[in-house]
Amino acid sequence: MFRRLGELIRDLPRWLRPGLGVKRWLVLTMCGITLIGLGIAVIIIDIYRTDSSDPTFLTILSYASLRFLPRILRAAIFGGLGLSFILYGIYKLNRSLLRPFLREDSDVVNTLVDFRRRDRGPRVVAIGGGHGLASLLRGLKLHTRNLTAVVTVADDGGSSGRLRESFGILPPGDIRNCLAALSNDEDMLTQLFHYRFSGSPDLEGHSFGNLFITALADITGSFESAVVESGRVLSVNGRVLPSTLHDVKLVASLELPHTLHEVRVEGESKIPSLAGRVRRVWLEPDTAPAFPPVINALLSADVIIVGPGSLYTSLLPNLLVHDLLSGIRASRAIKIYVCNIATQDGETDSFTAYDHVSALESHVGGDVFDVILCNTNYTGVLNPTSAWVRLDEETLADERTYATDLAENTHPWRHDSAKLAQVIMDIYNERTGPLA
Repeated sequence: MFRRLGELIRDLPRWLRPGLGVKRWLVLTMCGITLIGLGIAVIIIDIYRTDSSDPTFLTILSYASLRFLPRILRAAIFGGLGLSFILYGIYKLNRSLLRPFLREDSDVVNTLVDFRRRDRGPRVVAIGGGHGLASLLRGLKLHTRNLTAVVTVADDGGSSGRLRESFGILPPGDIRNCLAALSNDEDMLTQLFHYRFSGSPDLEGHSFGNLFITALADITGSFESAVVESGRVLSVNGRVLPSTLHDVKLVASLELPHTLHEVRVEGESKIPSLAGRVRRVWLEPDTAPAFPPVINALLSADVIIVGPGSLYTSLLPNLLVHDLLSGIRASRAIKIYVCNIATQDGETDSFTAYDHVSALESHVGGDVFDVILCNTNYTGVLNPTSAWVRLDEETLADERTYATDLAENTHPWRHDSAKLAQVIMDIYNERTGPLA
């Protein structure tokens, strides 16, 4: 008990930090206890006065009230014991109430401080798809809980494509990745949500997460409700939204090698499989409206991030939803484009940073982004089919360019979640001032 009490006294200054929402209730609790103590004191004094003729009672009361000690010493003893009991009781009460939400290696104060800090974090909207968006969210959730991930619904390959064809729902694959990345218990959920069945013709290749979202869509009656309920079940830090609820198809115009004409390719999964240069992509139908909560999130955002991710099959399918692009333009947020670290086979072969920006802006316009975030670390070994997306003179000459080391040490072709999130927060703080 005394060791715990010592730890509590040592941590007392941390409990008095502004913004935790604790001091007001602590003061109220102590006022209540003081009033109860005054009431008991009045009763004892009244008994003392009325029963002062009983010598035995007077002796007991004298010892119980420590009247044989100086008044200052008695006040210190009773005050110290009372304060110790109050603090220790509040500590144990909080431990009991918060135990279901605490990790084994954390304490109440650290958990509360971290929760309040992230709860006051900036409102961030991250737009993309695939593993790039999940990696970004994995880092951002450590800085803010006000996260909204907007993912493409143009995926038509793999498990998502089969479920889309069989059940008529929007593809759940990218949403699954983002939910796992935003979860409080990501290690276990990542394994569970990415687990793929094998051995059964009907389940072969399907991931558990895709089937989970599909089942919830059937239970709740709509895909958007399934995504919301999935977030609640998984206790995610933020929310994941589809860019549109309409069944859209991604179409590309490709220039094939050794030919002078362009070919039309339908389907997100087919575009990278052809050995051609992508000239243009669009959605069919091209009038699909954005999901209304996405527009609301964009208009109230402090930071909007596009990327990292596959340029033509993850990023542009979101930005080609006209209402969504209009929402980005109308927002007063800081708008950041995160350029890929390595080229992608079949999409951005031999692309430089300028090529990425140029291709993106040829589709959405040149006045969208405030910051172009690029990697400068080219150490490590890439996949044989990839190359570094290097900074070139045109990108360096662009005043919007922010270049720094963003690469992951073990997988240099990927963005490091912690590095990327910290740089984004630094950019936000530089432009708006550090968080209070």
